[in-house]
Amino acid sequence: MKLILSSAIALFMLTAIAHAQNAPAAAELTALLKSFLDGASRNDAAMHDRFWAEDLIYTTSSGRRKGKADIMRDLRSSQSPKADDAVTIYTAEDIHIQQYGDTAIVAFRLVGTTRKEGKTEGANYLNTGTFLKRKGKWQVVSWQATKMADK
Repeated sequence: MKLILSSAIALFMLTAIAHAQNAPAAAELTALLKSFLDGASRNDAAMHDRFWAEDLIYTTSSGRRKGKADIMRDLRSSQSPKADDAVTIYTAEDIHIQQYGDTAIVAFRLVGTTRKEGKTEGANYLNTGTFLKRKGKWQVVSWQATKMADK
């Protein structure tokens, strides 16, 4: 029994090490994603500007294609939130990262939690982003969002 348990633990550790070696920038990319989602929850234009590459191709969950210029224009033209507006907080769950040199694929479940008038609603999306490391910083060049069906 001890041999089976020891073997299982060793296999798990080797799998974890192999996965980490496949994405050496996983911690950096995860931190960037979480910072971005925090900023996106506040419509932080500076965070959007940092996150998206100039040559971005973004396919929204509604099937529209956008570029960075479209996203930045929409952010800048949006009105300041009012006290009674709905507030949506974005978080990432089930993050998977595969890295290929200076290119990384980040796939995760985006959770949007909206609070308005004492009620909370949630929405889930499957998102996949392609990040490139250019001039020492990671940015997204391609993004795909798909709304998950309600359970």
